[in-house]
Amino acid sequence: MSGERRINVTLNGEPTELVAESHDTLTDLLRLERLYGNRESCGIGVCGVCTVLVDQRAVAGCLVLAQVLDGAVIETIEGIGRPGRLSPLQQAFIDESALQCGFCTPGMVLTATQLLRENPAPSDEEIAHFLAGNICRCGAYPEIIRAVRAAAKAAAGDPIDRSDAGE
Repeated sequence: MSGERRINVTLNGEPTELVAESHDTLTDLLRLERLYGNRESCGIGVCGVCTVLVDQRAVAGCLVLAQVLDGAVIETIEGIGRPGRLSPLQQAFIDESALQCGFCTPGMVLTATQLLRENPAPSDEEIAHFLAGNICRCGAYPEIIRAVRAAAKAAAGDPIDRSDAGE
């Protein structure tokens, strides 16, 4: 007997039917859909590399069984922006040199996307606390915090203050 089940989700704004085995994680299914920004690193939900937004909440894709997602709205890094039309947060990561090797970047951007949706003007401490479940191997935390702050200011219509560039 197969543990296969069809689930209907909204994936990056598009209604999508996926076929999930009982053991498939969300990360497994996204890779089958050729969405490679989401990938498994630790496999136990502590590094943030597999972060995906499910119903606007950041989740560890490596821990979520795909079959429970029927009806969910799923956003991956590929759905946040497009080549030539990056989200303000993605552009801020570039402008502030917050992507270093890029391994943590999709998870950081998706987690920060949730933060800015919930709190459009977070303090540096709130940004650091919210991103605590995402590990950056390069140690680019000051640049990442600056990028989130810059995206928040840009969304509010404030000019980006670069006076703290020496952080």
